[in-house]
Amino acid sequence: MGQTMLPGFELPQITPARRLKGTVAGLYRTFGAGFETHAVETLALGFDGIAGDVHGGGTRRSGGREPWYERGTEIRNERQLSILSPDELAAVAKALGIAEIRPEWIGGNLLVEGIAQLSLLPPRTLLFFESGVTVKVDGDNGPCRFAGRAVAAKAGGGTDVELGFVPAAKKRRGLVAWVEKPGTIRTGESFEARLPEQWIYGG
Repeated sequence: MGQTMLPGFELPQITPARRLKGTVAGLYRTFGAGFETHAVETLALGFDGIAGDVHGGGTRRSGGREPWYERGTEIRNERQLSILSPDELAAVAKALGIAEIRPEWIGGNLLVEGIAQLSLLPPRTLLFFESGVTVKVDGDNGPCRFAGRAVAAKAGGGTDVELGFVPAAKKRRGLVAWVEKPGTIRTGESFEARLPEQWIYGG
């Protein structure tokens, strides 16, 4: 039997992997069942995320973000951490006509500086922290009306801010991530973001 010849194909344009530097500007966690977080100096992270945090755990219950499951289905928790940028928060606040948006108001866990357009970091990006912790980015965090309501309650603006938050924060709401290598992160420490190769799948 002759050798089977595979048809040739052309690779899409590939953006090479790269590395970026950043700094931890703030750390936050929940205490109790509430959505709002509170500032802390250190953040102990395990394989289940932040112990006792409202978004901690190895699994979570599906919601409106996963319409392909019946609401409340137990699934893997890829949303253990919410990572935010002060530049993006300021841009969203400006778009809404309010003075500020604080990370605590929308359940942020890590506020990081030094990386432009943080929310656009691709899935599979790894964040290597000076302390030895490694966090893996699942993707950008889609803004919701629940967060908009929290912002309006703190900053004012009523329904205009509550409803306006979703379009204003689109692709600027930060990232969700999960813990790949546990440890303790401290405010002020540096980290390196390692972006994977990127390409557009053309089918």
